[in-house]
Amino acid sequence: MRRGKLSVMLVSLFVMSSMMTSGCALNFYKQSPRSKKQIQELEAKISDLEAQRLKEQKEFEDARKMMEKQLRDEIAGDKISLRLDDAGLAIILSDDILFDSGKADLKTQAYPVLDYLISIINTKVAGKNIGVTGHTDNVPIKFSGWKSNWELSTARATNVLYYLENNGVSPKRLSATGYGEHRPIASNDTSAGRAKNRRVEIVILPEFTEKREGIEDLADEDVIK
Repeated sequence: MRRGKLSVMLVSLFVMSSMMTSGCALNFYKQSPRSKKQIQELEAKISDLEAQRLKEQKEFEDARKMMEKQLRDEIAGDKISLRLDDAGLAIILSDDILFDSGKADLKTQAYPVLDYLISIINTKVAGKNIGVTGHTDNVPIKFSGWKSNWELSTARATNVLYYLENNGVSPKRLSATGYGEHRPIASNDTSAGRAKNRRVEIVILPEFTEKREGIEDLADEDVIK
């Protein structure tokens, strides 16, 4: 599993937690009741974050297993894949499932796939936010009417977002981003690699990334000198 920013933060928090057991930190802990309370709050939040991470890791793994067979065998064959990492559970859809070449309007053939994903989003992961990201290969746009691959990827992600919203996913849970060719998952030197890079990812985001902000706020208050 690829390490993300959350893993880095958890390592930092572990180091901070270890510092609390050192002689210097213990002396400061005894001298300042206010800091003692802050440290206790930080320790509690670290513990809560880790518990949430483990819980969501299991939920995402269960969801991945449940979706994998149906998505691949019954809906989209080899045009869909799943990735589970610190950023969440990503459902990776090849662009030709959703769009005609150089276009951003959804094909009618995409509706059953997205409808199935909506049923998952609103039942199995109902409490999670959803990020939609658009990606292209690095071939410059010539005849499609878009100024750049960046604009095309953004329009595609946004149109998928609108479909999710119009079919029952709360807009409060949704966000869309276009990355153009700048986040490839394969080499653009081959046609097969470029085909993999032309994709939309629907990412089920973990809740514990939101809790991270509260922990960082506490750490920024200079609890430990």
